[in-house]
Amino acid sequence: MNNSNLERIINQTLEHAQLSGATTAEANIGTGMGFSVTARLGDVETVEHQNDKGLNITVYINTKKGSASTSDFSSQAIKDTVVAACNIARYSSEDEFAGLINPEFIAKQVPDLALCHPWEITTESAQKIAINCENLARNYDARISNSEGATVHTYQGSHIYGNSHGFVDGWDWSTHSIDCSVIAEEDGKMQRNGWYARCRDHAELETIENIAEKAAKRTLLHLNSRKITTKSVPVIYEAPVASGLFSSFINAISGSSQYRKSSFLLNKIGDSVFPEYINIREKPHLKKAIGSTPFDNDGMATQDRTLIDNGILQGYILSAYSARKLGMSPTGNAGGVHNLIVDTSKQDLNSLMYDMGTGLLITELIGFGVNQVTGDYSRGASGFWVENGEIQYPVDEITVAGNLADMYKHIVKIGNDVDTRGNIQTGSVLIENMTIAGN
Repeated sequence: MNNSNLERIINQTLEHAQLSGATTAEANIGTGMGFSVTARLGDVETVEHQNDKGLNITVYINTKKGSASTSDFSSQAIKDTVVAACNIARYSSEDEFAGLINPEFIAKQVPDLALCHPWEITTESAQKIAINCENLARNYDARISNSEGATVHTYQGSHIYGNSHGFVDGWDWSTHSIDCSVIAEEDGKMQRNGWYARCRDHAELETIENIAEKAAKRTLLHLNSRKITTKSVPVIYEAPVASGLFSSFINAISGSSQYRKSSFLLNKIGDSVFPEYINIREKPHLKKAIGSTPFDNDGMATQDRTLIDNGILQGYILSAYSARKLGMSPTGNAGGVHNLIVDTSKQDLNSLMYDMGTGLLITELIGFGVNQVTGDYSRGASGFWVENGEIQYPVDEITVAGNLADMYKHIVKIGNDVDTRGNIQTGSVLIENMTIAGN
């Protein structure tokens, strides 16, 4: 189904909403198809095909809101879904902040961000890639005794949004990935680890040779892990896990956390939250980036903005609704942040370890122990013990603890080893001191 047909369905839905008594309405359609192939121990384990479509409609009857959805795009199904949404709205409570975003914020242009790069690959070819990738990782070292498999995934979709302000637009997108995870064994003890590549354009995926080698090396390095005693030491979060630190930051400055007064960064605009050398920006229009989007879930145009300038918080993450609740202007963040970019130093991970001297390099986090109200932080972890700036041995079965507000203020440096595979792009993060709970 092409996008002109999807836009026609959106317009049809909005017309039905008006005829059914809605004051205003908005609707979005998501469609897509793809598949994933997983190989394990040299053979194909699973082949899964995806073929998705869905229409979501939200209606407002004055200040009452109702929503409904359907995967059936027939005229009758659309009418029934609209009626259901309107019935829900009629029985909903009044909410003075409910409603569409004001017309002046609606996107006027939708730039091409190069988000769609179809991968014309057959399941048979994907099976070969997965098998070869896993074989390369398993054959890397005799100590690699087992595997959790290698997976090749490809997906292409369309997103169309419209509202009764007369706005209807959208874009096509794609995402592709190759993931490999293996198990190594030595002296009767096993370790699991892996690596993956993910991007919009399959031509930019890492080679299976690189993925397999990284998966194998990361697994082998964790063999013969030790426990350490409880202590307070500097900590480095390796880039792939460091993004979680900034995910908690985004949650804390989201509009919903602010108006609910459930944030450890409550009312902090204009305050110093990070050291003065830390800058954090949102860049929604990066070509091919995972988090890029021309407009948010309210239809508001996205734009570059600075969230942290020299350590100082400049603003919140606001949708139309949360902005009204707080008496502020929306920021184009309905649905979240779009490409959070954390400025880095010129130092690589080895340089960060040299600066740290003695401490812990965290490469994996387990569980979720973050209190967004107080900022208290406690996570299971594994990684490597570092002395004299060099890795000495792997460690596991430890817990790292602190308070996020303090952790942010005591970031010493951020490395240049930026992980670009997700919506939050940061290098490894060196924090001055944290409590490590071990033996």
